[in-house]
Amino acid sequence: MPTTRRIVAVAAGTIAVALAATSCSTGGGEVDPSADISEQTLTVSIWSDYYPEDLAEQFEEATGVKTTIVNHTTNEDIVAKLTASADSGIDVAFVSGQYAQALGEQGLLAKLDKSLIPNEENLYPEALELDYDEGNVYSEPYAWGTTGLCYRPDLTGYDPTSWNDLLTPKPELEGKTTMLSTDRWLAMPALKAEGYSLNTTDDAELDEAKAQLLETKPTLLAYDDTTFYSKLVSGEAALVEAWDGWCNYGIAEDPTIKFVVPEEGSDLWVDTMTVLESSENKEAAMAFINYILDPEVQTWVAENILYKVPNQKAMEALDPSLIESYPTLGITVDELFDQEVIVDLGEDSLKYVDLNAEVLATN
Repeated sequence: MPTTRRIVAVAAGTIAVALAATSCSTGGGEVDPSADISEQTLTVSIWSDYYPEDLAEQFEEATGVKTTIVNHTTNEDIVAKLTASADSGIDVAFVSGQYAQALGEQGLLAKLDKSLIPNEENLYPEALELDYDEGNVYSEPYAWGTTGLCYRPDLTGYDPTSWNDLLTPKPELEGKTTMLSTDRWLAMPALKAEGYSLNTTDDAELDEAKAQLLETKPTLLAYDDTTFYSKLVSGEAALVEAWDGWCNYGIAEDPTIKFVVPEEGSDLWVDTMTVLESSENKEAAMAFINYILDPEVQTWVAENILYKVPNQKAMEALDPSLIESYPTLGITVDELFDQEVIVDLGEDSLKYVDLNAEVLATN
């Protein structure tokens, strides 16, 4: 089971600060659709345990491109690497949507040549309408999902429906709940419970959310971004804030575990694939993205990572019994788009960093 991946320890302000101090990278040249990619090499950075183990070999066999895959732990990790110098040595970087937005706006990502990515047609139409990069100018989506309550009904004694079930738990659940500690996801339950946007930059709304989070803190077992599902399985926790896919890792061990999107709403997060402007291998990089968007590859992702993918053909190919076992895979596109897309807030992201620091530091 993966224990480090994706958005586990992101500090939202890190990218704003890093990019403000970094000049645009030296470009790696224009894209040449007729280039012989077999003469190119490729370095891909992605979260560990988020792809087939033999992906590099598969892609090399299919295209002749010698490929190296390196792992990053968090968005913060890869953004620091990408902004540390004009050329990170990385051609393709997997980052969450709001980070693709910020990197693109700063000129660090290449615009995608769609003639080299015909498999984009396999995506749901909605996957080209995401607020952080409408039209998929700089990024293509790899996986997507939402955040909610993952719980054991035998321990809660009821089915929770609201973020308030976590923020103000019943007395018998005190000390048996966990929350995510990363900036946007720490604040989200309190914001959504009051009907506020998870992308708000309003100081009064953020202060109200902070006050609620400080009131909630003594009732928690822990802030936990990586082992919350294990705590459910062991019975140490009864109710946790969780990304839908990670709740599935608990369900895999205990099928009685359930997941619900609270009635006040939640987020739509997206993990994306991007090509660095500094890359000298842009044609191979876009061929790699096209390869990933093949329905067979994306079906593997959904079946083995247990996250939904924005690839319509892949999702339609899933065995109904898999969705029956892991109901979050059955969350529809319409249901996902009822939630808010997380976007980059620029320097206002620092407001969430400050909120996060104050809540976590308070005894």
